[in-house]
Amino acid sequence: MINLRTADGLLGRTAVSILLFHRIPVNPDPLFPYEVCASSFRAKLNVMRRMFNIISLSEAVNGLYGGGLPARAAVITFDDGYRDNFEVALPILKALGVPATFFIATDFLDGGCMWNDSIIESFRAFRGDRIDLETLGMGCLRTDSNEARRGAIESLLERIKYLPEGRRSELVGRVSTLAKVSPPDSLMMTRSQVRDLHAAGMTIGAHTRSHPILALEDSLRSEREICGSRTELESIIDAPVAFFAYPNGRPGKDYESRHVSQVKAAGFSAAVSTATGVCVEGGDRFQLPRFTPWDRSPTRFALRLLLSRKRFPVDMV
Repeated sequence: MINLRTADGLLGRTAVSILLFHRIPVNPDPLFPYEVCASSFRAKLNVMRRMFNIISLSEAVNGLYGGGLPARAAVITFDDGYRDNFEVALPILKALGVPATFFIATDFLDGGCMWNDSIIESFRAFRGDRIDLETLGMGCLRTDSNEARRGAIESLLERIKYLPEGRRSELVGRVSTLAKVSPPDSLMMTRSQVRDLHAAGMTIGAHTRSHPILALEDSLRSEREICGSRTELESIIDAPVAFFAYPNGRPGKDYESRHVSQVKAAGFSAAVSTATGVCVEGGDRFQLPRFTPWDRSPTRFALRLLLSRKRFPVDMV
């Protein structure tokens, strides 16, 4: 058992743990069995409710930079705008009385598909023991088991993630063609669901329009991505959008100091990265760290939450 009195000493009152989630399917995904599904998400929230005070991102930012944080403060966030966030995660959040922030990439609403999901779903649906990508310079990849498919997916995603957008889109399209699979059109939220999330009391944040690697884009394109997503989301929910999440989010690799300046200039109140650590008083409010809780067992998850509070962010841009 974890001694919360000891935990109080570790966790303190001037830090906030921000957790990052993406998809929350109803059942475990055979391709990615270690990722969170509905039951494990509920279990993680129950652990957090016992150990932490889960607050909204707005409360966390106000507390960090204006005082008044509760002890053991934590925030729940989601990236990208997956439909299962609305259909699966929201009912769990509402049942447990937990607030959350959803960062939405607006170009994929109403039937879009992110490039990485096109790859994943192509390999998921492909019929055969091997997929021949020799013509793309990527060899012949095994697909005779879920483990092999997962390995092929991870290898391919890593190889093409940082290619110029045009080249990456071309390769993704050719993989789908070779796999004889059309990208799914039901993975992402609709605009109506975004409005309903907001109406349910959840926070809506901006995550660019098309989820580019900002560091690879010129300043005009990145400004359009940052500002455009906010403008569109505000028109959808008819309310201000105060928070931003950098796509991929690694400081110095996925975004640079010029993008931090653009986010500030756009009028956001704060922004989150994926630098691992906790948010502390005096830190950069436009580069708040987050981490993803991968652990499967509640005990390991709880221990990671505690240990993460001892790890402070580094290498901000």
